[in-house]
Amino acid sequence: MSDMITADLVDLDLSADTKEAAARALAERMVTQGRVTDLEGFLADVAAREAQMPTGLDGGIGIPHCRSAHVTEPTLAFGRSTEGIDFGAPDGPADLIFLIAAPAGADDAHLTILSSLARQLMNTEFTSALRAVTDAAKAAALIRGDETPSATQTPAATPREGADGDANAGANAAARAPQTAAGTAGTAGASQDTAAASVAASAGAAAGSTTQTPSASAPASATPTDAGPASDSGERPFRIVAVTSCPTGIAHTYMAAESLENAGREAGVELIVETQGSAGFSRLDPAAIAAADAVIFAHDVPVRDKDRFAGKPTVDVGVKAGINRPAQLITAVREKAARGETIAPAPASGGTPVERAGDSTEGYGTKLRKWLMSGVSYMVPFVAAGGLLIALGFAIGGYKVDKAPSVMDHFMWTQADSWGALLFQIGAVAFGFLVPVLAGYIAYGMADRPGLVPGFVGGAISLTINAGFLGGLAAGLIAGGVVMAVQKVNIPAALRGIMPVVVIPLISSAIVGFLMFVVIGKPIATAQKGLTDWLNGLTGTNAILLGALLGLMMCFDLGGPVNKVAYTFATAGIAVSNPSDSAMKIMAAVMAAGMVPPLAMALATTVRGKLFTHTERENGKAAWVLGASFISEGAIPFAAADPLRVIPSAMVGGALTGALSMAFGATLRAPHGGIFVVLLIGNPFLYLVAIAVGVCATTALVVLLKGMRKQTPESPAADPAANTAPTTKETKQPVAA
Repeated sequence: MSDMITADLVDLDLSADTKEAAARALAERMVTQGRVTDLEGFLADVAAREAQMPTGLDGGIGIPHCRSAHVTEPTLAFGRSTEGIDFGAPDGPADLIFLIAAPAGADDAHLTILSSLARQLMNTEFTSALRAVTDAAKAAALIRGDETPSATQTPAATPREGADGDANAGANAAARAPQTAAGTAGTAGASQDTAAASVAASAGAAAGSTTQTPSASAPASATPTDAGPASDSGERPFRIVAVTSCPTGIAHTYMAAESLENAGREAGVELIVETQGSAGFSRLDPAAIAAADAVIFAHDVPVRDKDRFAGKPTVDVGVKAGINRPAQLITAVREKAARGETIAPAPASGGTPVERAGDSTEGYGTKLRKWLMSGVSYMVPFVAAGGLLIALGFAIGGYKVDKAPSVMDHFMWTQADSWGALLFQIGAVAFGFLVPVLAGYIAYGMADRPGLVPGFVGGAISLTINAGFLGGLAAGLIAGGVVMAVQKVNIPAALRGIMPVVVIPLISSAIVGFLMFVVIGKPIATAQKGLTDWLNGLTGTNAILLGALLGLMMCFDLGGPVNKVAYTFATAGIAVSNPSDSAMKIMAAVMAAGMVPPLAMALATTVRGKLFTHTERENGKAAWVLGASFISEGAIPFAAADPLRVIPSAMVGGALTGALSMAFGATLRAPHGGIFVVLLIGNPFLYLVAIAVGVCATTALVVLLKGMRKQTPESPAADPAANTAPTTKETKQPVAA
């Protein structure tokens, strides 16, 4: 770690009062040292990581961190705040702030070192020494491991007065309690040995990705966790296996592992942790899993190969719970084992692939949207591949290619028509998967892997009865709901092994099939036909208004849920081998509108560059290609930095383009491709005119609105004080947006 932090990257008197200002102050030191190439771009990545989950920890620690393309080498910066800074920790502000910066392509060795530091943060001697140190060089040496905590620690000199004694500080407070009594030289020596052993174990654990705490006897002063089930009072200790993971896989993953291991030692249990971090992971020994009495999942991303732990008493929580209250988790899982519970209830953060990435406060409407978007996200690649193949088939083989015989019966290597028919027929097969994949992965988002079989079956039935896209949506939701209901039934232990393989697929597929064929299939098919007929009947003003509405939706959140609804509506219309003319017009309007925001931002940074920061001007160069490729997300950096000016301007241009595209009668068979599929567009010249008009309108509005400001982004950037004042409205930084 010697090259990761130096005295120049340490600020023992950090004066920032917000987490954004703290990140900026520490990041500026990284820029000065050449560790970060683009301050604003790096801070945007830090803010994006912070938005996923607060990085404050109990015990007065803040660990903002990210992997970023703007980082040249793995780097640590450390700041110590006298007043404390709110990083979202339950026990209050943080006075120790570590900014961890890893390159986007950081290798495993560097990530291992970073994970080792994360484990050290669970060592109270280490954090107390950082609070007591008075020299930046010594602080850097302590973090690097060149100096031991006991050599610098002065217990009486800690600036954090309230947090260290807080009874609600969870495992950290419990660990700090005995430390208060440590005052003799012999105790200090023992503490030093313990700290050294802890750091060595941390480094070894991070390198191997799994760590086993040795069997330990229960301490004389028994804690509540010492009273386990009857099996724990025999010849061997109670055994727990755990998995920890976080979105970045750098810090929280390993801190949770260290916290759980420490709590396991105190509780007298044998605990093994599998850390699924950015440096990869080594799977737990199957024998260890088989011998385990219980399982703890502390994670914010899906656990890899979760089926390995089936049939065990399980506690499933977010990664921060593993850091802040490990003793409670151990107590809870031991109580479940004592009661014989082998199927854990869904945790507050959700137990399915979609819900695991959510928030405990999400309502049903939010979850429903995520379930639907789960199916759409898996369906879109099939749409893109199949649609482009069909479009190329028409381009090569002519408009009658859909009437060509099967290429299995008739294929001439030297005839373009045969190649066109081949591409068309491959695309048609890909399109045949759209509705089953949509339904299957909606069910997957609701009920995990058991939902796939009934979801796919229901989607296939939807195609059979001509219920189409709407039928797929209904089938997926029904399949997920049925599986979730079956999983709540209390099943005898002898049958649990065959539940996911035989019982759940059998029962759920039968129920979904019955409902689709007999009960709701026909009404949905009728509704699908009515929608198709309505689209085919759209002409004149109605068609133009629909194009404007779709344009507004495409530009509202630039790749977000509203954008995806409009895009899915369009692709559903052409997801057949012979789409209607109206469906192809809708697809053309949607793609044209989606190209407007990034192209307009690129043009605006070209014609009035002084209104934008250096980072935005660089992003503008990339936005040319992104916009031409129909990647609306190319405008997100601009919208994040200045949403009140950029998003309304983009919506105006998108609505204008969508309306003009419909008015011009432009058609499109391909669901993606942007400017690169212009040869497959009906009325291509007028189509490009519609895009150009929308781009010019958005550019003019953005330039006008930005020009009306009293200051330009260059003004605060030039003022050193402005860079430390994130409340300035004109500061162009994504973290303040």
